[in-house]
Amino acid sequence: MQTTTQNPSLARQLYSMTWPMLFGVLSLMTFQLADSAFVGQLGRDPLAALGFTLPMQQLIIGLQVGLGIATTAIVSRTLGAGDELRAYRLGGLIITVGGSLVFVICVALWFLQEHIMTALGAEESLLPLIRQYWVPWLMAAWTGAFLYFGYSVCRSHGDTKLPGYMMVATSLTNIALDPLYIFVFGWGLPGAAWATITSFGIGCLVIYPKLLKRHWVRFDLQELALWKALKQLNGIMAPAMVSQLMPAVSAMLATALVAGFGSASVAAWGLGTRLEFFSIVVVLALTMSMPPMIGRMLGAGDIEQIRKLVRLAVRFVVVWQLAIGLAWVVASGLVSELFSSDGDVQEVLAGYLLRVPLSYSGLGVCMLMVSVCNALGLAMRALLVSTLRLFLCFLPLLWLGSQINGIYGLMSGALVGNLFAGAMAYSFYRSGMARLKAEVASGKA
Repeated sequence: MQTTTQNPSLARQLYSMTWPMLFGVLSLMTFQLADSAFVGQLGRDPLAALGFTLPMQQLIIGLQVGLGIATTAIVSRTLGAGDELRAYRLGGLIITVGGSLVFVICVALWFLQEHIMTALGAEESLLPLIRQYWVPWLMAAWTGAFLYFGYSVCRSHGDTKLPGYMMVATSLTNIALDPLYIFVFGWGLPGAAWATITSFGIGCLVIYPKLLKRHWVRFDLQELALWKALKQLNGIMAPAMVSQLMPAVSAMLATALVAGFGSASVAAWGLGTRLEFFSIVVVLALTMSMPPMIGRMLGAGDIEQIRKLVRLAVRFVVVWQLAIGLAWVVASGLVSELFSSDGDVQEVLAGYLLRVPLSYSGLGVCMLMVSVCNALGLAMRALLVSTLRLFLCFLPLLWLGSQINGIYGLMSGALVGNLFAGAMAYSFYRSGMARLKAEVASGKA
Protein backbone atom coordinates (compact mmCIF):
# COMPACT_ATOMS: atom_id res chain seq x y z
CA MET A 1 0.00 0.00 0.00
CA GLN A 2 1.29 3.44 -0.85
CA THR A 3 2.19 5.49 2.18
CA THR A 4 0.98 8.96 2.85
CA THR A 5 4.46 10.38 2.26
CA GLN A 6 4.48 9.24 -1.37
CA ASN A 7 2.46 10.46 -4.32
CA PRO A 8 -0.30 11.35 -4.71
CA SER A 9 0.21 14.61 -2.88
CA LEU A 10 -1.49 15.36 0.43
CA ALA A 11 -3.88 17.72 -1.32
CA ARG A 12 -4.85 15.05 -3.86
CA GLN A 13 -5.33 12.42 -1.14
CA LEU A 14 -7.44 14.81 0.89
CA TYR A 15 -9.57 15.57 -2.15
CA SER A 16 -10.11 11.92 -3.08
CA MET A 17 -11.14 11.03 0.48
CA THR A 18 -13.39 14.06 0.91
CA TRP A 19 -15.41 14.48 -2.28
CA PRO A 20 -17.86 11.55 -1.81
CA MET A 21 -18.72 12.80 1.68
CA LEU A 22 -18.88 16.39 0.44
CA PHE A 23 -21.59 15.67 -2.11
CA GLY A 24 -23.48 13.46 0.32
CA VAL A 25 -23.45 15.97 3.16
CA LEU A 26 -24.19 18.83 0.75
CA SER A 27 -27.28 17.03 -0.49
CA LEU A 28 -28.51 16.48 3.08
CA MET A 29 -28.06 20.16 3.85
CA THR A 30 -29.82 21.08 0.60
CA PHE A 31 -32.92 19.10 1.50
CA GLN A 32 -32.96 20.68 4.98
CA LEU A 33 -32.83 24.11 3.37
CA ALA A 34 -35.60 23.05 0.99
CA ASP A 35 -37.64 21.95 4.02
CA SER A 36 -37.18 25.40 5.53
CA ALA A 37 -38.08 27.14 2.28
CA PHE A 38 -41.29 25.12 1.84
CA VAL A 39 -42.29 25.47 5.50
CA GLY A 40 -41.50 29.19 5.31
CA GLN A 41 -44.28 29.55 2.75
CA LEU A 42 -46.75 28.32 5.39
CA GLY A 43 -46.07 31.42 7.51
CA ARG A 44 -44.23 32.52 10.63
CA ASP A 45 -45.69 30.09 13.18
CA PRO A 46 -44.83 26.82 11.33
CA LEU A 47 -41.31 28.16 10.74
CA ALA A 48 -40.94 29.03 14.43
CA ALA A 49 -42.24 25.56 15.41
CA LEU A 50 -39.61 24.04 13.12
CA GLY A 51 -36.95 26.23 14.77
CA PHE A 52 -37.85 24.91 18.23
CA THR A 53 -37.06 21.32 17.13
CA LEU A 54 -33.52 22.16 15.98
CA PRO A 55 -31.87 21.80 19.43
CA MET A 56 -33.50 18.37 19.83
CA GLN A 57 -32.35 17.43 16.35
CA GLN A 58 -28.78 18.39 17.26
CA LEU A 59 -29.07 16.18 20.36
CA ILE A 60 -29.91 13.13 18.25
CA ILE A 61 -27.31 14.01 15.62
CA GLY A 62 -24.70 14.33 18.37
CA LEU A 63 -25.46 10.80 19.54
CA GLN A 64 -25.35 9.29 16.07
CA VAL A 65 -22.15 11.09 15.07
CA GLY A 66 -20.44 10.04 18.31
CA LEU A 67 -21.41 6.44 17.63
CA GLY A 68 -20.31 6.85 14.01
CA ILE A 69 -16.83 7.91 15.17
CA ALA A 70 -16.67 4.81 17.37
CA THR A 71 -17.87 2.62 14.49
CA THR A 72 -15.14 3.80 12.13
CA ALA A 73 -12.43 3.42 14.78
CA ILE A 74 -13.41 0.00 16.15
CA VAL A 75 -14.50 -1.80 12.97
CA SER A 76 -11.59 -0.55 10.84
CA ARG A 77 -9.10 -1.43 13.59
CA THR A 78 -10.58 -4.93 13.90
CA LEU A 79 -10.45 -5.43 10.14
CA GLY A 80 -6.82 -4.28 10.17
CA ALA A 81 -6.08 -6.98 12.74
CA GLY A 82 -7.52 -9.56 10.34
CA ASP A 83 -10.50 -10.56 12.50
CA GLU A 84 -13.23 -10.06 9.90
CA LEU A 85 -15.89 -12.14 11.67
CA ARG A 86 -15.58 -10.05 14.82
CA ALA A 87 -15.74 -6.87 12.70
CA TYR A 88 -19.02 -8.04 11.14
CA ARG A 89 -20.50 -8.80 14.56
CA LEU A 90 -19.32 -5.44 15.87
CA GLY A 91 -21.17 -3.83 12.97
CA GLY A 92 -24.35 -5.64 14.02
CA LEU A 93 -23.81 -4.64 17.66
CA ILE A 94 -23.32 -0.98 16.78
CA ILE A 95 -26.49 -0.88 14.68
CA THR A 96 -28.46 -2.59 17.47
CA VAL A 97 -27.09 -0.34 20.22
CA GLY A 98 -27.43 2.82 18.14
CA GLY A 99 -30.99 2.10 17.02
CA SER A 100 -32.02 1.27 20.59
CA LEU A 101 -30.39 4.36 22.12
CA VAL A 102 -31.97 6.76 19.64
CA PHE A 103 -35.36 5.07 20.13
CA VAL A 104 -35.12 5.57 23.90
CA ILE A 105 -34.18 9.23 23.42
CA CYS A 106 -37.08 9.77 20.99
CA VAL A 107 -39.54 8.24 23.47
CA ALA A 108 -38.14 10.44 26.26
CA LEU A 109 -38.46 13.53 24.06
CA TRP A 110 -42.07 12.61 23.32
CA PHE A 111 -42.91 12.35 27.02
CA LEU A 112 -41.03 15.55 27.88
CA GLN A 113 -42.19 17.71 24.97
CA GLU A 114 -44.28 20.09 27.11
CA HIS A 115 -41.45 20.68 29.59
CA ILE A 116 -38.91 21.13 26.79
CA MET A 117 -41.01 23.70 24.94
CA THR A 118 -41.66 25.61 28.16
CA ALA A 119 -37.94 25.61 28.99
CA LEU A 120 -37.11 26.87 25.49
CA GLY A 121 -39.61 29.72 25.85
CA ALA A 122 -42.11 28.63 23.19
CA GLU A 123 -45.15 30.89 23.00
CA GLU A 124 -48.48 29.38 24.04
CA SER A 125 -49.93 29.89 20.56
CA LEU A 126 -47.21 27.67 19.04
CA LEU A 127 -47.76 24.65 21.31
CA PRO A 128 -50.66 23.03 19.34
CA LEU A 129 -48.62 23.26 16.12
CA ILE A 130 -45.53 21.83 17.82
CA ARG A 131 -47.56 18.92 19.26
CA GLN A 132 -48.91 18.15 15.79
CA TYR A 133 -45.39 18.07 14.35
CA TRP A 134 -43.57 16.37 17.25
CA VAL A 135 -44.41 12.68 16.64
CA PRO A 136 -43.69 12.55 12.87
CA TRP A 137 -40.54 14.59 13.46
CA LEU A 138 -39.31 12.08 16.09
CA MET A 139 -40.06 9.21 13.69
CA ALA A 140 -38.05 11.00 10.99
CA ALA A 141 -35.17 11.56 13.44
CA TRP A 142 -35.04 7.85 14.36
CA THR A 143 -35.20 6.73 10.71
CA GLY A 144 -32.39 9.14 9.80
CA ALA A 145 -30.21 7.91 12.67
CA PHE A 146 -30.78 4.26 11.75
CA LEU A 147 -29.78 5.01 8.16
CA TYR A 148 -26.69 6.89 9.38
CA PHE A 149 -25.49 3.85 11.34
CA GLY A 150 -25.60 1.87 8.09
CA TYR A 151 -23.54 4.58 6.40
CA SER A 152 -21.00 4.41 9.25
CA VAL A 153 -20.49 0.68 8.76
CA CYS A 154 -19.90 1.29 5.04
CA ARG A 155 -17.29 3.97 5.77
CA SER A 156 -15.52 1.74 8.29
CA HIS A 157 -15.02 -0.79 5.47
CA GLY A 158 -13.53 1.92 3.24
CA ASP A 159 -16.64 2.52 1.12
CA THR A 160 -17.48 6.23 1.04
CA LYS A 161 -19.11 6.18 -2.39
CA LEU A 162 -22.25 4.19 -1.50
CA PRO A 163 -23.14 6.43 1.47
CA GLY A 164 -22.39 9.51 -0.65
CA TYR A 165 -24.62 8.35 -3.51
CA MET A 166 -27.41 7.35 -1.14
CA MET A 167 -27.29 10.72 0.66
CA VAL A 168 -27.82 12.41 -2.71
CA ALA A 169 -30.63 10.03 -3.72
CA THR A 170 -32.55 10.31 -0.43
CA SER A 171 -32.17 14.10 -0.41
CA LEU A 172 -33.53 14.44 -3.95
CA THR A 173 -36.44 12.16 -3.00
CA ASN A 174 -37.16 14.31 0.04
CA ILE A 175 -37.11 17.54 -1.98
CA ALA A 176 -39.49 15.99 -4.54
CA LEU A 177 -41.91 14.79 -1.85
CA ASP A 178 -41.93 18.00 0.23
CA PRO A 179 -44.33 20.04 -1.94
CA LEU A 180 -46.49 16.95 -2.53
CA TYR A 181 -46.93 16.16 1.17
CA ILE A 182 -46.99 19.76 2.46
CA PHE A 183 -49.20 21.46 -0.12
CA VAL A 184 -50.88 18.94 -2.45
CA PHE A 185 -51.94 16.52 0.31
CA GLY A 186 -52.49 19.47 2.64
CA TRP A 187 -50.50 17.95 5.52
CA GLY A 188 -48.75 21.25 6.29
CA LEU A 189 -45.78 21.21 8.68
CA PRO A 190 -46.06 17.46 9.52
CA GLY A 191 -45.85 16.79 5.78
CA ALA A 192 -42.19 17.87 5.85
CA ALA A 193 -41.46 15.18 8.46
CA TRP A 194 -43.40 12.52 6.55
CA ALA A 195 -41.40 13.32 3.40
CA THR A 196 -38.21 12.74 5.40
CA ILE A 197 -39.54 9.46 6.84
CA THR A 198 -40.35 8.23 3.32
CA SER A 199 -36.99 9.15 1.79
CA PHE A 200 -34.89 7.83 4.70
CA GLY A 201 -37.02 4.68 4.82
CA ILE A 202 -36.22 4.05 1.15
CA GLY A 203 -32.54 4.62 1.97
CA CYS A 204 -32.69 1.96 4.71
CA LEU A 205 -34.30 -0.49 2.27
CA VAL A 206 -31.30 -0.02 -0.03
CA ILE A 207 -28.40 0.18 2.46
CA TYR A 208 -29.22 -2.67 4.84
CA PRO A 209 -29.77 -5.40 2.22
CA LYS A 210 -26.41 -4.40 0.72
CA LEU A 211 -24.72 -4.63 4.13
CA LEU A 212 -26.19 -8.10 4.63
CA LYS A 213 -25.28 -9.19 1.10
CA ARG A 214 -21.67 -8.11 1.64
CA HIS A 215 -21.71 -9.84 5.07
CA TRP A 216 -20.54 -6.61 6.70
CA VAL A 217 -23.01 -7.02 9.57
CA ARG A 218 -23.95 -10.08 11.60
CA PHE A 219 -26.46 -10.23 14.42
CA ASP A 220 -25.35 -13.48 16.13
CA LEU A 221 -24.19 -11.28 18.99
CA GLN A 222 -24.15 -14.17 21.47
CA GLU A 223 -20.90 -15.25 19.76
CA LEU A 224 -19.38 -11.88 20.64
CA ALA A 225 -17.70 -11.19 23.98
CA LEU A 226 -20.53 -8.75 24.56
CA TRP A 227 -19.36 -6.96 27.70
CA LYS A 228 -15.85 -6.49 26.32
CA ALA A 229 -17.23 -5.21 23.01
CA LEU A 230 -19.60 -2.77 24.75
CA LYS A 231 -16.75 -1.51 26.94
CA GLN A 232 -14.57 -1.01 23.86
CA LEU A 233 -17.41 0.79 22.10
CA ASN A 234 -18.14 3.04 25.07
CA GLY A 235 -14.47 3.94 25.55
CA ILE A 236 -14.44 5.70 22.18
CA MET A 237 -18.10 6.67 21.89
CA ALA A 238 -18.56 8.41 25.26
CA PRO A 239 -16.05 11.29 24.92
CA ALA A 240 -16.86 11.71 21.22
CA MET A 241 -20.59 11.76 21.98
CA VAL A 242 -20.25 14.28 24.80
CA SER A 243 -18.18 16.46 22.47
CA GLN A 244 -20.88 16.19 19.79
CA LEU A 245 -23.69 16.86 22.29
CA MET A 246 -22.18 20.14 23.47
CA PRO A 247 -23.58 22.05 20.45
CA ALA A 248 -27.06 20.66 21.20
CA VAL A 249 -26.96 21.98 24.76
CA SER A 250 -25.63 25.29 23.46
CA ALA A 251 -28.36 25.43 20.81
CA MET A 252 -31.06 24.96 23.46
CA LEU A 253 -29.65 27.80 25.56
CA ALA A 254 -29.19 30.04 22.50
CA THR A 255 -32.77 29.33 21.38
CA ALA A 256 -34.03 30.22 24.85
CA LEU A 257 -32.15 33.54 24.62
CA VAL A 258 -33.52 34.24 21.14
CA ALA A 259 -37.08 33.33 22.19
CA GLY A 260 -37.10 36.39 24.44
CA PHE A 261 -37.24 38.52 21.29
CA GLY A 262 -40.39 36.86 19.85
CA SER A 263 -41.41 34.21 17.33
CA ALA A 264 -40.04 36.15 14.35
CA SER A 265 -36.57 36.05 15.92
CA VAL A 266 -36.88 32.30 16.63
CA ALA A 267 -37.97 31.65 13.05
CA ALA A 268 -35.09 33.74 11.66
CA TRP A 269 -32.56 32.13 14.04
CA GLY A 270 -33.75 28.67 12.99
CA LEU A 271 -33.36 29.58 9.33
CA GLY A 272 -29.94 31.08 10.00
CA THR A 273 -28.85 27.91 11.80
CA ARG A 274 -29.89 25.81 8.81
CA LEU A 275 -28.00 28.14 6.48
CA GLU A 276 -25.00 27.73 8.78
CA PHE A 277 -25.22 23.93 8.47
CA PHE A 278 -25.26 24.37 4.70
CA SER A 279 -22.31 26.78 4.80
CA ILE A 280 -19.99 24.45 6.74
CA VAL A 281 -20.64 21.40 4.57
CA VAL A 282 -17.03 21.31 3.33
CA VAL A 283 -15.78 21.39 6.92
CA LEU A 284 -18.12 18.54 7.85
CA ALA A 285 -16.82 16.48 4.93
CA LEU A 286 -13.22 17.16 6.02
CA THR A 287 -14.00 16.05 9.58
CA MET A 288 -15.10 12.70 8.10
CA SER A 289 -12.23 12.25 5.64
CA MET A 290 -9.20 13.43 7.64
CA PRO A 291 -9.27 11.05 10.67
CA PRO A 292 -8.38 7.89 8.66
CA MET A 293 -5.46 9.73 7.02
CA ILE A 294 -4.24 11.07 10.36
CA GLY A 295 -4.57 7.63 11.93
CA ARG A 296 -2.33 6.04 9.30
CA MET A 297 0.27 8.80 9.67
CA LEU A 298 0.20 8.54 13.45
CA GLY A 299 0.64 4.77 13.24
CA ALA A 300 3.74 5.36 11.11
CA GLY A 301 5.01 7.96 13.59
CA ASP A 302 5.00 10.60 10.85
CA ILE A 303 4.11 13.65 12.94
CA GLU A 304 5.49 16.11 10.39
CA GLN A 305 3.10 14.84 7.71
CA ILE A 306 0.20 15.30 10.11
CA ARG A 307 1.29 18.90 10.69
CA LYS A 308 1.45 19.50 6.94
CA LEU A 309 -1.96 17.94 6.37
CA VAL A 310 -3.63 19.94 9.14
CA ARG A 311 -1.93 23.17 8.03
CA LEU A 312 -3.18 22.58 4.48
CA ALA A 313 -6.72 21.90 5.68
CA VAL A 314 -6.80 24.92 8.03
CA ARG A 315 -5.63 27.32 5.33
CA PHE A 316 -8.22 25.99 2.93
CA VAL A 317 -11.02 26.21 5.52
CA VAL A 318 -10.17 29.81 6.46
CA VAL A 319 -10.18 31.02 2.85
CA TRP A 320 -13.22 28.96 1.81
CA GLN A 321 -15.38 29.86 4.79
CA LEU A 322 -14.50 33.55 4.48
CA ALA A 323 -15.63 33.45 0.85
CA ILE A 324 -18.88 31.73 1.86
CA GLY A 325 -19.48 34.33 4.58
CA LEU A 326 -18.96 37.23 2.19
CA ALA A 327 -21.36 35.61 -0.30
CA TRP A 328 -24.10 35.46 2.37
CA VAL A 329 -23.47 39.12 3.25
CA VAL A 330 -23.86 40.19 -0.38
CA ALA A 331 -27.00 38.07 -0.87
CA SER A 332 -28.58 38.75 2.55
CA GLY A 333 -31.58 40.69 1.25
CA LEU A 334 -32.38 38.24 -1.54
CA VAL A 335 -31.96 35.16 0.66
CA SER A 336 -34.17 36.51 3.45
CA GLU A 337 -36.98 37.16 0.95
CA LEU A 338 -36.54 33.70 -0.57
CA PHE A 339 -36.82 31.80 2.71
CA SER A 340 -39.71 33.64 4.33
CA SER A 341 -42.79 35.58 3.28
CA ASP A 342 -43.04 37.30 6.68
CA GLY A 343 -41.59 40.83 6.80
CA ASP A 344 -40.41 40.62 10.42
CA VAL A 345 -38.63 37.30 9.80
CA GLN A 346 -37.01 38.72 6.66
CA GLU A 347 -35.66 41.71 8.58
CA VAL A 348 -34.13 39.63 11.39
CA LEU A 349 -32.72 37.02 8.99
CA ALA A 350 -31.07 39.74 6.90
CA GLY A 351 -29.45 41.04 10.09
CA TYR A 352 -28.21 37.52 10.87
CA LEU A 353 -26.68 37.11 7.40
CA LEU A 354 -24.86 40.45 7.68
CA ARG A 355 -23.09 39.34 10.86
CA VAL A 356 -22.77 35.65 11.78
CA PRO A 357 -21.46 34.23 8.44
CA LEU A 358 -18.34 36.41 8.71
CA SER A 359 -17.26 34.13 11.58
CA TYR A 360 -17.66 30.82 9.72
CA SER A 361 -13.87 30.59 9.23
CA GLY A 362 -13.36 30.54 13.00
CA LEU A 363 -16.17 28.04 13.47
CA GLY A 364 -14.74 25.82 10.72
CA VAL A 365 -11.25 25.79 12.25
CA CYS A 366 -12.70 24.92 15.66
CA MET A 367 -14.72 21.99 14.25
CA LEU A 368 -11.69 20.74 12.33
CA MET A 369 -9.46 20.87 15.41
CA VAL A 370 -11.97 18.81 17.43
CA SER A 371 -11.94 16.12 14.71
CA VAL A 372 -8.13 16.19 14.45
CA CYS A 373 -7.67 15.91 18.22
CA ASN A 374 -10.02 12.89 18.33
CA ALA A 375 -8.04 11.26 15.51
CA LEU A 376 -4.77 11.90 17.38
CA GLY A 377 -6.13 10.15 20.45
CA LEU A 378 -6.47 13.45 22.33
CA ALA A 379 -10.13 12.85 23.15
CA MET A 380 -10.18 14.89 26.36
CA ARG A 381 -8.50 17.82 24.61
CA ALA A 382 -11.17 17.64 21.89
CA LEU A 383 -13.87 17.62 24.55
CA LEU A 384 -12.24 20.59 26.30
CA VAL A 385 -12.12 22.56 23.03
CA SER A 386 -15.82 21.85 22.38
CA THR A 387 -16.78 22.85 25.92
CA LEU A 388 -14.74 26.07 25.97
CA ARG A 389 -15.94 27.06 22.53
CA LEU A 390 -19.56 26.98 23.61
CA PHE A 391 -19.49 27.94 27.27
CA LEU A 392 -16.59 30.41 27.28
CA CYS A 393 -16.55 31.92 23.78
CA PHE A 394 -20.06 31.54 22.33
CA LEU A 395 -22.89 31.67 24.88
CA PRO A 396 -21.48 34.40 27.17
CA LEU A 397 -20.92 36.68 24.17
CA LEU A 398 -24.44 35.92 22.89
CA TRP A 399 -25.85 37.02 26.24
CA LEU A 400 -23.59 40.06 26.46
CA GLY A 401 -24.48 41.15 22.94
CA SER A 402 -28.20 40.74 23.63
CA GLN A 403 -27.88 43.02 26.66
CA ILE A 404 -26.12 45.69 24.61
CA ASN A 405 -28.13 45.69 21.37
CA GLY A 406 -30.99 43.17 21.53
CA ILE A 407 -31.27 40.44 18.90
CA TYR A 408 -28.74 42.12 16.60
CA GLY A 409 -26.25 42.44 19.46
CA LEU A 410 -26.76 38.74 20.14
CA MET A 411 -25.81 38.00 16.51
CA SER A 412 -22.70 40.19 16.80
CA GLY A 413 -21.81 38.21 19.91
CA ALA A 414 -22.03 35.00 17.86
CA LEU A 415 -19.64 36.52 15.31
CA VAL A 416 -16.99 37.45 17.89
CA GLY A 417 -17.45 34.18 19.83
CA ASN A 418 -16.85 31.97 16.78
CA LEU A 419 -13.66 33.87 15.87
CA PHE A 420 -12.33 33.56 19.42
CA ALA A 421 -13.20 29.85 19.40
CA GLY A 422 -11.23 29.21 16.20
CA ALA A 423 -8.10 30.87 17.57
CA MET A 424 -8.44 29.04 20.90
CA ALA A 425 -8.95 25.64 19.23
CA TYR A 426 -5.90 26.02 16.99
CA SER A 427 -3.70 26.95 19.96
CA PHE A 428 -4.92 23.85 21.85
CA TYR A 429 -4.15 21.67 18.81
CA ARG A 430 -0.62 23.09 18.51
CA SER A 431 0.17 22.48 22.18
CA GLY A 432 -1.23 18.94 21.87
CA MET A 433 0.90 18.28 18.79
CA ALA A 434 4.02 19.54 20.57
CA ARG A 435 3.39 17.10 23.42
CA LEU A 436 2.64 14.26 20.98
CA LYS A 437 5.81 14.98 19.00
CA ALA A 438 7.86 14.81 22.20
CA GLU A 439 6.24 11.48 23.14
CA VAL A 440 6.95 10.00 19.69
CA ALA A 441 10.56 11.25 19.83
CA SER A 442 11.10 9.75 23.29
CA GLY A 443 9.57 6.47 22.11
CA LYS A 444 12.03 6.28 19.23
CA ALA A 445 14.98 7.15 21.46
